Amino acid sequence: MGRKPRKGRSVDGIVLLDKPVSFGSNQVLQRVKRLFNARKAGHTGSLDKLASGLLPICLGEATKFSTFLLNSDKRYQAIFKLGVVTTTGDAEGEVTKTETFNPYPRAQLEAVVETFTGEIEQVPPMHSAIKHKGQRLYKLAHQGLEVEREPRRITIHSLKLCDFGDDFIAVEVLCSKGTYIRTLAEDMGKALGCGAHVKALRRIGVGPFDATQMVSLKRLEQLADEGFDALDQVLVPMEAALAGWPEVQLPENAAFYLKKGQPVLVPKSPTQGWVRLYASGDRFIGAGEVLDDGRIAPRRLVAGS
Repeated sequence: MGRKPRKGRSVDGIVLLDKPVSFGSNQVLQRVKRLFNARKAGHTGSLDKLASGLLPICLGEATKFSTFLLNSDKRYQAIFKLGVVTTTGDAEGEVTKTETFNPYPRAQLEAVVETFTGEIEQVPPMHSAIKHKGQRLYKLAHQGLEVEREPRRITIHSLKLCDFGDDFIAVEVLCSKGTYIRTLAEDMGKALGCGAHVKALRRIGVGPFDATQMVSLKRLEQLADEGFDALDQVLVPMEAALAGWPEVQLPENAAFYLKKGQPVLVPKSPTQGWVRLYASGDRFIGAGEVLDDGRIAPRRLVAGS
C-alpha cells in the first residue's frame, strides 16, 4: 500500500515567532502548524518555558534549512538573580542554596563579565536534552540522578552588562550554538562568590534574524481569522535563513544536472564554503557546497524547484 497523503497545505517559509513565557517550544510549534494548516513544520532549537522571544518555525520546504539556524549564533537578554542557587539553574527549580552578600560595585561585575567573554568551557546542565547512554539528561535529573558531563567548548562573542542592582545583573549575550545561559548564570555566580540563577530570559537574535522581525502568537491568531492569504504575508522566504552566504546564479544546463544530484562547475563562483543557489534569475533552488575541485555539489534542494 502507498503512503497516505499528508493533510494540510503545501506552504513554505519561516515564521519568526515571539514565543511567550510558559509555553513549550513544541507546544507553540504545533499551534503555528495548525494555524497555517501546514503539512510539515519544525522549529530551530528549543527555548525553555521560562524563556520568551525569537523562535524561528520552518514550514514545508523551509524545514530543509532549519539545521543552519540551529547551528547559528544566538543573542539573548537575561536577568541573573544573585545569591540564590536552584536545581535547574533558573527560576523554575527548587532553591538549594542562598547566600548573603554585600552589593557588588560595577567595576567588580564588569571584571567578572570580561572573564566569560571569548572561547570558554561549559559543563552542560543536568536539566538539558543532551543524551547520556541513550537517555536525556533531564529525564535522569527528574529521577534525582546526576551523572558526570564532559565540558564543551563554546564561544561568547560578546557579553555586555546592561544593568545591575543589589541582587541582580542584567546582561546581553551573543553566543555560539550549544551555549547554556543557565550555566553561564551559575558560573558567573560562582565567580562572584554568591551563586546565581536565571530569573528571566529573552532571545532576541537567531543567525540573520532579530527581534524587530518577530510576530506574536496572538497576532498570528488574528491573521488566521482573516484567512490564509493574510497569514501567509508574515512568512519570511526560506532562503533568508542563508542570508550572508554567497549567491550563485546557475545557467539552466547547470541547474538541470545539479537538480539530478550532480556537482557542476560554475564560472566565477566562490572557491570554498556553502552557497545559495538560484536558477532563472531569482528562483531559489537550495543550498550547495563548493568541493575541493571547485565544482558545486547540491546539499539541500527545494522540491519542485
